Amino acid sequence: MELRHLRYFVAVAEERHFGRAAEHLHMAQPPLSQQIRRLEAELGVTLLHRTTRSVELAPAGEVLLVRAREILAAVDDASEDTRRAARGEFGRLAVGFTGSATYELLPKLAAALRTALPGVVLDLRGELLTPAQVAGLLDGTLDLGLLRPPVRERELAVEVVRREPLVAVLPQAHPLAAADAVPLEELASEPFVVYPSHFRSIVHDAVEEVCAAHGFLPRVALEVSETATLVSFVAAGLGVSLVPESVRHMTVRGAVYRPLAGDGAAVELAVAWRRDEVTAVLERALEVVRGDLRNH
Repeated sequence: MELRHLRYFVAVAEERHFGRAAEHLHMAQPPLSQQIRRLEAELGVTLLHRTTRSVELAPAGEVLLVRAREILAAVDDASEDTRRAARGEFGRLAVGFTGSATYELLPKLAAALRTALPGVVLDLRGELLTPAQVAGLLDGTLDLGLLRPPVRERELAVEVVRREPLVAVLPQAHPLAAADAVPLEELASEPFVVYPSHFRSIVHDAVEEVCAAHGFLPRVALEVSETATLVSFVAAGLGVSLVPESVRHMTVRGAVYRPLAGDGAAVELAVAWRRDEVTAVLERALEVVRGDLRNH
């Protein structure tokens, strides 16, 4: 039994007339009649009762009509789904977000991706340092990463989409919390809450570099991996910190964000993916990410 035979049969059964069915199928009537007889012979049943004026369904034809419609609808759905998958409208996408960008970007990009890719299952993972994202991209557990460069693995494509300054995070009771801008050298004697050095945090290195440029190295009181924890420790009065400006979108009671005076440091945000595995879903997601980040 071939799909075309089912289509022929459904057309005749619905029209109840070979001539009209042949016109609908854009074919001549004799070949259509011949194909229906071949289908009956293959099944070993009578599907249609023919008269000179009309065609009526036999009991076996009634059953086949229901099933044939279901089969053809499923085939049409499968064809359309296949085309949609090729266009990147179906699939799964795992995206990692660096911790300092999680609180601004994850909700915004999740909404943008959901709108643009309603048929794609999103697996969004926040609070991932760059080394963890690089590992996830290389082993295939992540398809896309929003991370802090540099990334030196040649297997990965990296595209910078934003550059943002570092800002100070201070306890609300800190003397500089009310300042319009914080002179970085005035934090030289303060305990710092920082991202971990042993995980090679890009922001950790940037903080050390900008402090060194102002004549001191931060006196580390605590190292934490998660941005929410870092800001919460600052709010509790355990130290001060420097974070990318996008962290300001995370409000923690007792923590105050202030710009740095003068020319402070800045960190880049990049999107990364495997060079040799660019699927249609990934291409569409990249379009969304680029457009969303560069317009804000």
